[in-house]
Amino acid sequence: MTNIRQAACIGGGVIGGAWAARFLLGGIDVSMYDPHPDAKRIVGEVLANAERAYSMLTMAPLPPKGRLTFCASVEEAVAGADWIQESVPERVDLKRNVLTEIDRYADPTALIGSSTSGIMPTELQRDMKHPERMFVAHPYNPVYLLPLAELVGGEKTSAETLALAKARLAPIGMKGVILKKEIEAFVGDRLLEAIWREGLWLIHDDICDTETLDDVIRYSFGMRWAQMGLFETYRIAGGEAGMRHFLAQFGPCLSWPWTKLTDVVDLDDALVDKIAAQSDAQSGARGIRELERIRDENLVGIMQALKAGDGGKGWGSGKVLADFEKHLWSKGGAKDGKAKVAPDFSQPLRLVDTKVSAAWVDYNGHMTEHRYLQVFGDTSDALLRLIGVDFAYVEAGNSYYTVETHIRHLGEARLGQALYATLQVLAFDEKRIRYFTTIHDAETGDALATAEQLMLHVDSKVGKSSAAPSNILTRLAPIAEAHAMLPVPDGVGRSVGQKNG
Repeated sequence: MTNIRQAACIGGGVIGGAWAARFLLGGIDVSMYDPHPDAKRIVGEVLANAERAYSMLTMAPLPPKGRLTFCASVEEAVAGADWIQESVPERVDLKRNVLTEIDRYADPTALIGSSTSGIMPTELQRDMKHPERMFVAHPYNPVYLLPLAELVGGEKTSAETLALAKARLAPIGMKGVILKKEIEAFVGDRLLEAIWREGLWLIHDDICDTETLDDVIRYSFGMRWAQMGLFETYRIAGGEAGMRHFLAQFGPCLSWPWTKLTDVVDLDDALVDKIAAQSDAQSGARGIRELERIRDENLVGIMQALKAGDGGKGWGSGKVLADFEKHLWSKGGAKDGKAKVAPDFSQPLRLVDTKVSAAWVDYNGHMTEHRYLQVFGDTSDALLRLIGVDFAYVEAGNSYYTVETHIRHLGEARLGQALYATLQVLAFDEKRIRYFTTIHDAETGDALATAEQLMLHVDSKVGKSSAAPSNILTRLAPIAEAHAMLPVPDGVGRSVGQKNG
């Protein structure tokens, strides 16, 4: 079984709380053990930020949120769990003792992952009775958004455990990468350590301040790395000749005395004070929760942009998001395989509920024009899924394309405002669907915008219109017949600039 049924989180700090959020928003019940007196508050704040981020991240139907239970002991927390994530402070003795206790009480078939940033799993699994199911699952903060987990086995970890761990992460929108060998700090933190060490020297030597250093990263190679990583970026730098040419051209630079990676900077009081003062000047006016929310909004924007890469298939973390959404749509928001309640055809179909996020607004704080079109498009997609035009249908070579759209803006949608969209089918034939969509204020029900649209069924392989198959038309017909009995919506048939009355 590849899906996680029940998770346990031992340790509820920044990382443990974010792991819990990832599980909970994936519809998985979580048992949490953390003796810290503020654990409930900290985890609650992390979960609130995660829910806010997911509301911006995807329109796909998330499963009902899992139930979070705080437990009085490790034994109570791990009972019944098939994935246990340890996220206690980074001390070998503490982690080893906690993992050994988890091993003592957990089901022998449960997977046990450690969030350690650099301790080798062989050290951690030393005293376990079932070490074959223990591994490192090293995530990146925030765990609920960044999809990567480095999966590292120790000497006694089975290959089957790592393969199963990778498979179980996919349905909650994470990408597990399995390292071939264990090594201190794994891959990601070794790369970060190199950048961090060089950065400390640049500040120490007054080459730049912390803000300038961060600007160099985020306005240049950081953007390249976000979508293509290191080696593929440099392959492009090699031009048509590729990586071999790049290595020949820039390889000699490695022997030049540019770097201080082999020297360790002395973090004395003076350097600590300098870095802290510069950091305070850079971002100290913002509280940690505000910085986290800004970070989440930026990450959502990047992942959404990358989701459109490679011709809509998704690229990098956007591909992971696209696959996660495909999984969510296939489940239809149902939990435990139970079908959702059938929609009521006797009224316009309520197909989308959403909220105006910070990434959706302009300088006036109003929702931008293309976001209205996005909501209309999401509503169209929901209708198509309802009649059987799903991912499998599109991959088989057929789809509906929007060929006409007329939008009216009747009100203003503002930051944080809850919205819903309804759709009324106006007419259809074997090739076309004509329909009318309205975006409403969720609190008042007032219409904020409408769109009259026409979709055309096409054979994607040849790029021409084609008749939809009978099974699609059979699902569409009762909706259209029921909607034909409804009043014609105000605005149907209007032209641009047409006066009222």
